Amino acid sequence: MPSPVPTSSPSVAAPRTNAVLAVILISYFMLVLDVSIVIAALPQIRADLGFTATGLSWVQSAYLLAFGGLLLLGARAGDLLGRRRMFVVGLGLFTAASLVIGLAVSPAMLIAARAVQGVGAAVLAPSTLALLQTTFREGPDRTRALGYYGAVAGVGASVGLVAGGVLTDLISWRVGFFINVPLGIVLLIAATRVLPETVRHRGRLDLPGAVTSTLGLSALVYGLVRSADAGWTDPLTLAALVAGVALVAGFLLHERRAAQPILPLRVFASRQRSGAYAARFLFLGAMVGFWFFTAQFLQGVLGYSPTMAGLAFLPTTVVNFAAAMAVPRLIRRFGNTVLMVTGLVISTLGAAWLTQLTSATPYLTGIALPMVLIGLGQGLALTPLTTAGVAGVPARDAGAASGAVNVAHQLGGSLGLAVLVTVAAAAGQGVTDAPALLADQVAATFDAGALMLAVAVVIAVATRTRRRPAWQDRELEDLLAAEPAARAVHA
Repeated sequence: MPSPVPTSSPSVAAPRTNAVLAVILISYFMLVLDVSIVIAALPQIRADLGFTATGLSWVQSAYLLAFGGLLLLGARAGDLLGRRRMFVVGLGLFTAASLVIGLAVSPAMLIAARAVQGVGAAVLAPSTLALLQTTFREGPDRTRALGYYGAVAGVGASVGLVAGGVLTDLISWRVGFFINVPLGIVLLIAATRVLPETVRHRGRLDLPGAVTSTLGLSALVYGLVRSADAGWTDPLTLAALVAGVALVAGFLLHERRAAQPILPLRVFASRQRSGAYAARFLFLGAMVGFWFFTAQFLQGVLGYSPTMAGLAFLPTTVVNFAAAMAVPRLIRRFGNTVLMVTGLVISTLGAAWLTQLTSATPYLTGIALPMVLIGLGQGLALTPLTTAGVAGVPARDAGAASGAVNVAHQLGGSLGLAVLVTVAAAAGQGVTDAPALLADQVAATFDAGALMLAVAVVIAVATRTRRRPAWQDRELEDLLAAEPAARAVHA
């Protein structure tokens, strides 16, 4: 185990905890808000910058790939270089990228800046939670702080959807990114003054692992998205897919031999944990597609304004947040597996309901009600999936298992969205009416999304374990309190 080494800025014995908590919560709120603001603004971003229907998916995928691909490296860098330092680096990257996105004049410029935003988030996000855990002692203080951290996720997701719509309607989608700039500058100043530095550890960064995994998954996503326009026989499509598979294989081989791997493969030795990662991967693939395509349906088919589209998601976000807050109590009563499978089944039913979408579908009965099911399913399933993903790991692998959960979360979203984009492109053949075509394409993505969720249910049932004893559930109190924050990145 790496031994700590002194730093020039040792941890403060009695940090100003309220100020530290404020900086951490506001910075995390900025991350959550940014992710949600994008959803309501997608149709306007496409129209303003000239994105193609398939190319628009890169607004989400570029961010998710960079975030998920470099998240473990960001967490490891915090251990080795100091978490306050990496907090500042990540926040600085995120803020600068937000400015560039607001100034973007082409799809390529926006996508590149979104990727940099994802890098910043990959460095910033693990530092926020790590600083919170090192600042507050284990017990009621930490649990309360983690509860606030989780509440920020739920509130930020709902506020971001509405705020994104309002800003897009009244001014421009660009304002949703510009507001990060002054807020980020204030947080950078505050962070250098109030955040305590953490002890640094000796070790090495697994750069080859981070590079091969990120490039490999990016190549796979590129190949899938390109196939929607160019076809599966296109030479560049095939080259990207082959390169992606080769790079991912190279990553796995490297991780098997690396002295300090970014993702120790031994965390996949447990059938339960591997099942949880696979189910989460599929779950997020379907859920990111839900947010991405429903936003376009609401505005492109039903003719909603961005503000109304943001408000239209409240049946999902409000129910999601309420269900997530009840999860710790429900797990202790019914067990982790029961709650996980129940949440996945409810989400599957919601997605299956949305497969019936047409250009004549009414909002209340055809969209809002299945949204309630999807919100309830998300709220019930994600915490048990996290719990199963870290179950039974030795202390030395706790961070790696948690990292695997988050990587499955982010990369499931990006790869799943790429698959759904190809499904949408193949649907609606022969339909000439634009709203009807979009409705057919969105309905087709829910066919595929419901299938993903059904497979996730099968995996969760096949890899289930008996109910955990109550004393083991109590050991997860901090995780259960903090888990709603992890959900905020799902979009």
